[in-house]
Amino acid sequence: MVIVWGLSCFSGAALAYDMIECGRVHKKFMFLREIDMAKIFLICGKICSGKTTYAKSLIKTIPAVLLSNDEITYILFGSHGGKEHGVVSERTQRYLFQKSLEIIESGINVVLEWGFITRAERLEVSEFYKQNNIEYEWHYIDTPDDVLLERLGKRNQDIADGKSTAHYFDYDFAKQFRRV
Repeated sequence: MVIVWGLSCFSGAALAYDMIECGRVHKKFMFLREIDMAKIFLICGKICSGKTTYAKSLIKTIPAVLLSNDEITYILFGSHGGKEHGVVSERTQRYLFQKSLEIIESGINVVLEWGFITRAERLEVSEFYKQNNIEYEWHYIDTPDDVLLERLGKRNQDIADGKSTAHYFDYDFAKQFRRV
C-alpha cells in the first residue's frame, strides 16, 4: 500500500490524501485542528553586517533550515572565488531558491542568508515567493558603515592568518554596497 499526501487547501484546514491499494485510488480526508504553514525568512544586509550570526541565532529560535550561498560556494571553491565568483554565486542562488521550495513543501521553515543587496534583487525574490504562494518575511541587518569596515578588516586578517574560511572582500568592493 502506498499513501500519497498533499494539502487540499492553502489555509491548512483539511488534509487530503489518496490511498492507492491494488491499483485503485480511494480519496480520504483528515480534518486537522491547525497546520502551521512553513515560511521563508530572508536575511538582508551589507557585507560583514552580521547576517550569518543572526541567521544562526534565528534557526535556534524557530525550527528552520539555513540555506547559505556563502557556505556552498566556500565548500566548492574556497575563500577566493576568483573572477568567476559572481557567476558561481548566481547559479548557487538559483539552485537554493528551488531547494527552498522543496523544503517549504515539506512543511519546514527556511532561512535564506546571502545579502540581497539591491532593491531589484529583493523585489525579484519577493515576487518569486508570492507567485509560489509562500509566505516570506524580510529581516534587515542594519550596521553602521564604520563598524562594517572594522569587521571587514578583521575578517580579511583572519582569512590571511588561516583563522577563517569566509570569503575575502577588499574595501573597494565593499564600498559599492554602502546603500542597501
